Amino acid sequence: MPHFTLETNIPRNKVTVDFLKQTTAIMAKTLGKPESYCVAAVIADQPMVFGGSTDPCGTATLMSIGKLGVEENKKHAAVLYDHIEKNLGIPRNRLYITFVDADPANVGYNGTTFHQIFGGK
Repeated sequence: MPHFTLETNIPRNKVTVDFLKQTTAIMAKTLGKPESYCVAAVIADQPMVFGGSTDPCGTATLMSIGKLGVEENKKHAAVLYDHIEKNLGIPRNRLYITFVDADPANVGYNGTTFHQIFGGK
């Protein structure tokens, strides 16, 4: 269920399958969730200006059911910013990450919701 989406102005050819696979592995580790549920997506080549400049930048969202909060998000931010800066060249000060702690009833999977999967009625 964890989902990471990055929208960026960097070229599509800089986003490799290895980067995406590394991202889901990082997500699984930092969130303590099975990697089999983790999704990573990069929407590249977006017309984007950050602070008046078209230098590499982006906005991202990390959604999870639980495992997010004040202290947890600091840990998640640290590993994600390191990974993105190292592999895509987007500086830390040119990227926002929004953390979304989703209610299980609002996340669908396999024809139902996680509320039902987790034992809700």
